[in-house]
Amino acid sequence: MATAAHQLTPEASANSAPEAIVVRFAGDSGDGMQLTGGQFTLATALAGNDLATFPDFPAEIRAPQGTLFGVSAFQINFGSTEIDTAGDQPDVLIAMNPAALKTNVDALKPGGLIIADQGEFGQRNLDKAKYAANPLEDDSLGKWQLLKLDISQLTLDAVKPFGLGNKEALRCKNMWTLGLALWMFDRDRQPIIDWLKAKFAKAPELAEANIAALNAGHAYGETAELGAMGISQRHVSAAPSEPGLYRTITGAEAISLGLVAGAQLADLPMFFGGYPITPASAILHHLARFKEYGVTTFQAEDEIAAIASALGASYAGSLGVTSSSGPGIALKGEAMGLAIMTELPLVIVNSQRGGPSTGLPTKTEQSDLYQAVYGRNGDSPMPVLAARSAADCFDVAIEAVRIATQYMTPVMLLTDGYIANAAEPWKVPDMSGYAPFPVTFHTELPAEGEKFLPYARDEKLKRPWVKPGTPGLLHRIGGIEKALGTGNIDYSPGNHQAMTDIRRDKVLGIDIPDQAVEQGQAGGKLVVVGWGSTYGPIATAVRRARAKGLDVSHVHLRHIWPMPKNLGDLLKSYEHILVPEMNTGQLKTVLRDQYLVNAVPLNKVSGQPFTIAEVEAAIARHLHSDRAEELGPDDTQLPSPEAVNP
Repeated sequence: MATAAHQLTPEASANSAPEAIVVRFAGDSGDGMQLTGGQFTLATALAGNDLATFPDFPAEIRAPQGTLFGVSAFQINFGSTEIDTAGDQPDVLIAMNPAALKTNVDALKPGGLIIADQGEFGQRNLDKAKYAANPLEDDSLGKWQLLKLDISQLTLDAVKPFGLGNKEALRCKNMWTLGLALWMFDRDRQPIIDWLKAKFAKAPELAEANIAALNAGHAYGETAELGAMGISQRHVSAAPSEPGLYRTITGAEAISLGLVAGAQLADLPMFFGGYPITPASAILHHLARFKEYGVTTFQAEDEIAAIASALGASYAGSLGVTSSSGPGIALKGEAMGLAIMTELPLVIVNSQRGGPSTGLPTKTEQSDLYQAVYGRNGDSPMPVLAARSAADCFDVAIEAVRIATQYMTPVMLLTDGYIANAAEPWKVPDMSGYAPFPVTFHTELPAEGEKFLPYARDEKLKRPWVKPGTPGLLHRIGGIEKALGTGNIDYSPGNHQAMTDIRRDKVLGIDIPDQAVEQGQAGGKLVVVGWGSTYGPIATAVRRARAKGLDVSHVHLRHIWPMPKNLGDLLKSYEHILVPEMNTGQLKTVLRDQYLVNAVPLNKVSGQPFTIAEVEAAIARHLHSDRAEELGPDDTQLPSPEAVNP
């Protein structure tokens, strides 16, 4: 990934092309910022840039217009080099009203460009945003470039020929803004025009009005002589990439495709039982489109019914899948225990969000790791996987299906709000490179005079999977403790001890690859250990630190439980271990518990992802601390540079 993107100044445009640029669209939740950002992402992908996006929107279905808590934003980082994150500080902020400006301007890098809709900066909106004076007219924005346009009036003028009412006409102003952005970054308008025609096929007058607004914004950039204000058109070259078929993909889309691919590799029909919850609902929406691949989707009346129906489908011989976020996962807990006791395959997707309770429904967090690894009654071992990015969700979903079906166990797959909603380019894989793992249902009758043993074990400690109604293999399963082999109810102390040990040993014996080192080598001064969506900022921060000659490596976990067999020795080969997490230190605690290593946390629970700068600063503080060895297991923050070197 590029370091700092070039500012949009005449000097930069005259002398060089930027390697990466970060743009943030921000406005009221009714201004269509997510749609605008999504279409700009499409145009950027078609231009061949690498990219990463960060949609950030309020939890309210429709917050009061113009208020600070009703701001919706969409950030995209695109460039001619590898892009791992949505960017730390925007180069360009497009603010559609005062509230959008106030909540986002402090993130803009010094010298960055503000494009503001001057038509929305009336006294009423200024009051809602708690501005004592109009920031477009005083000197409060002096450290940034400012381009103030009456986008509202320019949009009304552009769509006037189509006879729309004032309210309906103003809904086109996001397209005017998109047109200006397409001009500014040398993007093709035609894919957006085609999309608008398809979207409004039944209302062609709306399609034409939006196209007129798009073209008007583009034409304004061409004709308004913005160069005199220090703003010029910027071209970002395409990023180098392997030949192949590419598309943009979100984490929710990638998980859906990965689950379908996994079911195909297992030669199973899939049943998805879900209940709407942010940010997991999109998985249900995407899977509903795949009926031709043997996928049945069911929107249940509640979370318990959703997982129970999926478990019933697994009992009947399908791949059962369910999905939720933290609050819904809590409700599913008893049924997860039932899946563990009955030893049936089940994939549970947890798209994490800020908690506890309903918490921060639309904000990202990684605070469900304890819940995933430990959060059920009794000793209830269950494999847990974590995806690192939107594209990675595809392969992790396949891995979840493999483990669930090959070991007859429920599996939890962790993503988060950032991964679920973010988009990035994805090279569509050649599925011939994926090894099938077809399921074999047990149909062999027991020898004469013997009974079928539904809890007999193979070398993996896996019990047989029998479809109900298979002749001669009648059996009963349920939530009460099973007897060894027969599966009959058995409360005896020795049997419960033996069955608890078997369920534990089956999960611990799952075949997973050894832990790899992403950057650096085994052994050294410092290793940064991450999981999930912290991958991008960690990878970039470590890459920059290593370019400065610092002795730091990066290890990123996919298999959270059971952990790779070589992980303990690998961690002990480093002098110090830093664990960035969007929680209060959950993986850190698990690593300390399992390997007795002094893992030091770097924690963030703001609902926002880590920035590269935050991880980079923590690496520098740690490596330059002559007291690093004094950081004990109860320390939760690294010392500041001033404390170390007064």
